[in-house]
Amino acid sequence: MEETSLRNRREDERSVQSIQSKEHKTTSLQKEVGLLSGICIIVGTIIGSGIFISPKSVLSNTDAVGPCLIVWAACGVLATLGALCFAELGTMITKSGGEYPYLMEAFGPIPAYLFSWTSLFVIKPTSFAIICLSFSEYVCAPFYSGCKPPEVVVKCLAAAAILLITTVNSLSVRLGSYVQNVFTAAKLVIVAIIIISGLVLLAQGNTRNFENSFEGAKLSVGAISLAFYNGLWAYDGWNQLNYITEELRNPFRNLPLAIIIGIPLVTGCYILMNVSYFTVMTPTELLQSQAVAVTFGDRVLYPASWVVPLFVAFSTIGAANGTCFTAGRLVYVAGREGHMLKVLSYISVKRLTPAPAIIFYGIIATIYIIPGDINSLVNYFSFAAWLFYGLTILGLVVMRFTKKDLERPIKVPIVIPILVTIVSVFLVVAPIVSEPALEYLYCVLFILSGLIFYFLFVHYKFGWAQKISKPVTMQLQMLMEVVPPEEAPE
Repeated sequence: MEETSLRNRREDERSVQSIQSKEHKTTSLQKEVGLLSGICIIVGTIIGSGIFISPKSVLSNTDAVGPCLIVWAACGVLATLGALCFAELGTMITKSGGEYPYLMEAFGPIPAYLFSWTSLFVIKPTSFAIICLSFSEYVCAPFYSGCKPPEVVVKCLAAAAILLITTVNSLSVRLGSYVQNVFTAAKLVIVAIIIISGLVLLAQGNTRNFENSFEGAKLSVGAISLAFYNGLWAYDGWNQLNYITEELRNPFRNLPLAIIIGIPLVTGCYILMNVSYFTVMTPTELLQSQAVAVTFGDRVLYPASWVVPLFVAFSTIGAANGTCFTAGRLVYVAGREGHMLKVLSYISVKRLTPAPAIIFYGIIATIYIIPGDINSLVNYFSFAAWLFYGLTILGLVVMRFTKKDLERPIKVPIVIPILVTIVSVFLVVAPIVSEPALEYLYCVLFILSGLIFYFLFVHYKFGWAQKISKPVTMQLQMLMEVVPPEEAPE
């Protein structure tokens, strides 16, 4: 008996030591990202489908090469300043969940919940839908040379891409990560090909389209804001930079440095890619192009022009995969926190993935594809996104006065968040005033409709509302073979 007891005690001690050892390894791994890795993460996160679809929309709202390039540079400056504000927020409030904990700390639960609601139903699925539509347009372009692909073909292919990506991410986390790594490499290859080709053409004297580059510009407040909407779409991801704080070595030094180096590097790439486009296309030709990068490839890389649509398709599908991978997790967290159906926080018994959350996200994105086109969806997305970006950075200004006791390892000059807040207000209000469109009204109504669900399911937790959601959760649990996280097999 004593021998058995002694043996059990030794096994317990070894188990504790093993667990402590694993915990130690995990902690050390979290601090293995240096400055160079941080810069690479920033560049890899931001560069996606935007630079292949936004040049046309930015130019259409500026009408000239000069203002177009200025907008691209200004978007990079704004993204850098916004990221520095988020770096202060991320090191001051170290909770996960993006803008949610910042809004909770600054303004309370209702704005925080509305952000969560809007992210789940507007921002993230719209982003997914835009990227898949971009992928579809570039895949279709070589087959419909000289004309616009049929809308039904583009949308069906985009829906098929959503189905494929949600299936991959529902089946295996490892498979989703592998797909992401492969397509990230493809994305950087095509960016390098376009920039190097453009620089060679510039060196050969192809500068005709840059002469009198401000001639014909017809700028208005609404047009400038819409140009910024489309330009900033290409920079989307700047607000995610504070998520790497816990993994950075010396984050209070390396995080702002990674932002100051990384986002201007992306800005330089974007400006050079636009310059490359203008070396072979006049503004009119660029606006008439069905797929700007494909037209560039046809004129510069023939007979190897097929490389461009292939690699752009890889780039966009990689961006869509990354969006699905992270946004599915956002739905999962919202379900776990009680802000959505509880079943959305459940994990697949067989695959150990948040399959219900990912499938839900794919369904919402597919719904957005049916009535929308890329431009209207970008406006819809940007309006909602900048409403909450502005509100979050306003919260930073408010907390300078209401939360003076909070430690701020990174502290930006207060003029920066004030400036970004003012620009955010301009971006949200200007299009409504100058060029009102139904997508803005729909977006506002949808955001406000979140209040109904907040008071029914979160604040008051009415018994009848809980009775409705409980059987739905049970049926879905049985149908999809999923369990709560605490019951998932290790």
